[in-house]
Amino acid sequence: MSAASKANKRQPKKMKSGVATAPTDKGFEQCHWFFNDELGPDAVSKINKEYVQKMYSPEDAKAILANPEYNFSMYNGRAAAAFWLLKGLEIDDPRYAHYPEYLQNVYDSLVQSGKQILESRKSPTTETGKKALSPLELLAIKVNGTILTDLDEMEDEWIRGEKSSRDIYQLFKIHDVKGQGAVNQVLEYITDRVNELREAKEKKCEQLVEAFAHVPKKELDRRISVFESMVDDLEKIRSAAKATRKPRKRKAQTADKQVKDLKFLKEDNEYRLVSISPEQVPGSIRLYTFNVKTRVLTEYVTLAKSGFQIKGTTIQNHDPESSRSVKLRKPHEFLSTVLSKTPRQIDKEWNKLTTKTVEGVNGRINSDSILLRVLDK
Repeated sequence: MSAASKANKRQPKKMKSGVATAPTDKGFEQCHWFFNDELGPDAVSKINKEYVQKMYSPEDAKAILANPEYNFSMYNGRAAAAFWLLKGLEIDDPRYAHYPEYLQNVYDSLVQSGKQILESRKSPTTETGKKALSPLELLAIKVNGTILTDLDEMEDEWIRGEKSSRDIYQLFKIHDVKGQGAVNQVLEYITDRVNELREAKEKKCEQLVEAFAHVPKKELDRRISVFESMVDDLEKIRSAAKATRKPRKRKAQTADKQVKDLKFLKEDNEYRLVSISPEQVPGSIRLYTFNVKTRVLTEYVTLAKSGFQIKGTTIQNHDPESSRSVKLRKPHEFLSTVLSKTPRQIDKEWNKLTTKTVEGVNGRINSDSILLRVLDK
């Protein structure tokens, strides 16, 4: 065969792959499923970044793209919407009609954090040449990449029609996330979502009503309930974080000796409770305990200036007229109040309980008792 014949021989066409094969003629849902099933993190990240670069000013785009890579590579649904909108197509499925606003809100929220990251890069570096992030910044990055990513995945499942949920208490344990900062970050995320759902349900925002028009009222209620349950668990996690605080130095020596024989339950998975350090009890004015076996909540109050004292397994100095106990029918609901409210607010809710309050508690703590909370007033 001559050289000319070889040159004229038709070469086989290269098979398209990746984003190039994404369907655009069968509606957005098919494109959405394609992105979920066929594309890997690199392709997803590339599309999301292209969207940012086109839709934002160079300064804001630079800030957004300074955020950790998982913000772009882990969200196939976002990439599908970005790809569709970059093509100049309209999202025709009401179940996904909220995506344009969703994308804007997501990337708008990354502008400020990105600017902070860029600014931190100007700060002095460590000996290895890497920028030194503060513990709070490192925690925020970890929360974004673990718990908030799990919640984003849950919402993607909702879009696909799944009635899923997440156990926020277990997520904190699985990812080994601790601290008030982490709780506040997740609480802010959940609060924003709950407010959106409520405004859609109560028709307070036209955009949100339109965005969730395809979601039945019953499903909106279910989603709100899922998030509210998470808020309750976050209060218990917050309490557990407080429990790890060391007692004040002025109490350390005597408290350590007082509690050495005290028997109590350190943690209970059923009610998702963690006991405070027993060394916080001596010297305090008010103590709440909960017996996980009998479901009895006890409030100890002392009038002594020196506060409580502990002898063996018994709380000393508690005032029998001010102290009280009650059996809880719905522990999960009332315990959240005990862990987060003021004594006056707790008393108000306590008076609403239908079970009988018992006065004259004996002060004994046993191995089924969770040390919930201490107060100095």
